[in-house]
Amino acid sequence: MEIMTETETLIVGAGPAGAACAGELKKQKRDFILLDKQSFPRNKVCAGWVTPAVFKALSLDPKDYPYGLREFHEFIIHLKKRDYNLKVKQYAIRRIEFDHFLLEYAGLEPVLHEVKKIENNGKSFIVDGTYRARYLVGAGGSYCPVAKYFFREDPGKDWHRTVVALEDEFSYPVEEDHCHLWFQQEGLPGYAWYVPKTGNIVNVGIGGYAGTMKKTGENIKDKWKWFTEKLEKRGMVKGHAWHEIGYTYRVRAKHPVLQKGNVMIIGDAAGLATRDMGEGIGPAIESGITAAHSVIAGKPLRPRSIRKNSFSHLKVLQQLLWQRIL
Repeated sequence: MEIMTETETLIVGAGPAGAACAGELKKQKRDFILLDKQSFPRNKVCAGWVTPAVFKALSLDPKDYPYGLREFHEFIIHLKKRDYNLKVKQYAIRRIEFDHFLLEYAGLEPVLHEVKKIENNGKSFIVDGTYRARYLVGAGGSYCPVAKYFFREDPGKDWHRTVVALEDEFSYPVEEDHCHLWFQQEGLPGYAWYVPKTGNIVNVGIGGYAGTMKKTGENIKDKWKWFTEKLEKRGMVKGHAWHEIGYTYRVRAKHPVLQKGNVMIIGDAAGLATRDMGEGIGPAIESGITAAHSVIAGKPLRPRSIRKNSFSHLKVLQQLLWQRIL
């Protein structure tokens, strides 16, 4: 009979949410195991912008971040046929670097394991007959197996807040070093972006609500074609052979359910992207830390400390740019 590895907390997924949770547990000298089905460093589709709140949550000065970090003091907003300069303080990172850094920063070594079966005997969780834990934390992204087992009774009910996106990140001799965002154009129920990063890297992408596009018969690939042609005409990206990658994520619900007994979900597994900009990294890290505090204190996980919006002082932005309030 195979002997199982036992731990207090088993975390499935070593991205920003899982790394933040594990890092906080490690600080408090709590027992945990961090699993991931892939090794790091690895690429991850994501526009890659982060707010100062992310570095604050990590107790890290942005100046001490050892990899490429582009700082923006304004976004150029293209709203219908008008342009605006929005004053901000934001950063752009590359996920292949940032995710790996979070693990290094906390001194974490994920165990390579793909979760296939989860059992709950009422006292503990058993994963693939190999791991047993009192607490189980799902941090495996939009397709997290923990979320699938315990929180997705009706996946269709999330369709209205699911965003489908396409993006391409590539090397390019950057001439336009501002971050550009396009809203309410070409019938896209979301927005498009152009994010220059350090080292002559550019991230280009579009995202829109899947439910809205399904109702209107719109196709995200058609929107991608429109947007890349627009960038070509503007001279922002010329002669590039596009290799777009698709993905989905969910914007935060009004009343997110993050815990059932001793099982919790965090980050994209819980659908916590901000309601105004669809930012996922900040809520992932904040929810990871909050989940760790829940384990440490033995108290319920409360979502109040996890930001709902990227620009909390600009609530009108949500109404103006996304055309709807979730």
